Amino acid sequence: MSGIYKAYDIRGIYPEQLNEEIAEQIGRAYIEFTGAKKVVVGRDMRPHSKPLFDALAKGMTDQGADVVNLGLCSTPMSYFANGKLGADGSIIITASHNPGEWNGFKLCKAQAVPISGATGIADIEQIVAAKSWKKSDVKGKISTYDIAPEYGAFLAKHAKLSRKLKVVVDYANAMGSYEIAGIENLFDIIPLYKELDGTFPNHEANPLKLDTLDVLREKVRETGADFGAGFDGDADRCGFVDNQGEVIPMDLFTALIAQDILSDGPATILYDLRSSWAVKECIEQNGGKAIMSRVGHAFIKAQMRQYDAVFAGELSGHYYFRENYTAESQGLAFIKLANLICKTGRKVSDLVAPLRKYFASGEINSKVADVPAVLAKIKAKYADGHMFELDGISVEYGDWWFNVRSSNTEPLLRLIVEAKTKARMEEKRDELLALIRG
Repeated sequence: MSGIYKAYDIRGIYPEQLNEEIAEQIGRAYIEFTGAKKVVVGRDMRPHSKPLFDALAKGMTDQGADVVNLGLCSTPMSYFANGKLGADGSIIITASHNPGEWNGFKLCKAQAVPISGATGIADIEQIVAAKSWKKSDVKGKISTYDIAPEYGAFLAKHAKLSRKLKVVVDYANAMGSYEIAGIENLFDIIPLYKELDGTFPNHEANPLKLDTLDVLREKVRETGADFGAGFDGDADRCGFVDNQGEVIPMDLFTALIAQDILSDGPATILYDLRSSWAVKECIEQNGGKAIMSRVGHAFIKAQMRQYDAVFAGELSGHYYFRENYTAESQGLAFIKLANLICKTGRKVSDLVAPLRKYFASGEINSKVADVPAVLAKIKAKYADGHMFELDGISVEYGDWWFNVRSSNTEPLLRLIVEAKTKARMEEKRDELLALIRG
């Protein structure tokens, strides 16, 4: 059982690490920890998601809580249901982009506030280990609820489309088909891999691995589509490609979406600290207030609430909207890109081009034996720059910047470098990697 309790969720291989017995205990511990009386629970299409639901729901109802069974749904739909139905919490059963033998639980309190390792997952782990839940005298009930019509209507009301755009969508045999089911009729959709299949027979459902977008890119070029979208396993992340089949970097996509949002007036928008300088510049040029955020959905959602931000974008392809209870909605991201195309009358490649003004390394991982020692060396070497420690170490100079931060789960350092010229970026990237890798 050890090892399944992560920084942001509970996740493991079925049935060796995560099975019905453990799921029932987690259900009990979740109610013991949160005191929730009404919990919405959805699940993805993996073959073991339904038996895990049955066990989880048994644990929660035995502890006296009522369970609202959403059935198959995307992770953003579960967040929407949490807020819309006035629940005390929610759980989505999914292992996101992990291969088919994996499964897991993403946990929230009321209003889709995430429960992370630091805010409850560690407590739930301890309750499970000690089996320290109190016995309940009452048994909760299980009901079913179809949130799809309301979620679809919620997405559709944001559409400002002057024509039916042609869009290639790679559903990755996963939950993207549920995420945008309510708005598909607004578009001319060319589908790829729409059949639900939790074994992921065509490719890994992970748009961060750019090779998984190859078929999507080719199909966009072949069909002359306006853009393409490739979902991950639970549809809380999405990779977008432009009309030429070129991948839109996920930080630059944040800047695109910001332009549509800010056309309604000034607002606060968060961008993660690994984002290009171009993102902050674009938000500010369009009348927004740009605030840098640390990495990780639990931190970003808390920071959005703190600053009353309407939107936040993360380099990993998570896009967060205040309208969806300060949580992800790839359906809204999809709609807002389409709005921008219709409003400007421009092709996506032309909209992205002005943002491609700097040169980024992408995030580079290095295994490091002594992380604190390496970080100390970096701080000493770059002490003459503008240094801050929002998440790891960030240092800015006039013509380049970098961030280096530790992994939450492995002895890794993650580096990203950006500069005004490609040569400068490569020079500083190699300089830093030499320092990190010794």
